[in-house]
Amino acid sequence: MIEVLQHYASDLLYKSGEHLYISMLGLLLAILVAVPIGILITRVPKIANVVVGLASVLQTVPSLALLAIMIPFMGVGKPPAIMAMFIYSLLPILRNTYLGVTGVDPNLIDAAKGMGMTSFQTLIKVELPLGFPVIMAGIRLSAVYVIAWTTLASYIGAGGLGDLIFTGLNNYMPPLIVISTIPITLMALIIDFLLGRLERALTPRVLREVKST
Repeated sequence: MIEVLQHYASDLLYKSGEHLYISMLGLLLAILVAVPIGILITRVPKIANVVVGLASVLQTVPSLALLAIMIPFMGVGKPPAIMAMFIYSLLPILRNTYLGVTGVDPNLIDAAKGMGMTSFQTLIKVELPLGFPVIMAGIRLSAVYVIAWTTLASYIGAGGLGDLIFTGLNNYMPPLIVISTIPITLMALIIDFLLGRLERALTPRVLREVKST
């Protein structure tokens, strides 16, 4: 195990960087797209089921099939892998954004409007802050998923730790598989922890106190 670690140390570091880049860029793009759409469909309930249903359908496509579908349009390498991770990240974020905003107590919204707030001010100052924990739950779930799924990006030449894992599988090198899997697990735990800290920092104090009681 030690000999394998010493031999692949530089590759392990480089592939970890690639893995993190692909997964986090896909996640970031999903946040930038899914959160606004999730907010939008709360204002147009008639299309909510259609949009969420479409996102659900995209997520049911097998990972390898989705990566293969991307090749004719984007070639091989990182771009199709990032796009695939983006698509897989959409559903939890979109669904939780919709549920987080629509789950806010209507009495609080009425009170905000009674104070003279516009619809936009109510969204920014009441609905989003109160729905933030639910939205973050979707982001954290997507983050863990996408870090695991990025392993398969190796099949289309995108790099990442999947390269080392599949090298270990093809050459029957269990130590290489183990030392390549550990960073993926650590990444998922660390990212989830950091997002949890961010959620706690940005969640209104009233909600934090309610959770702690």
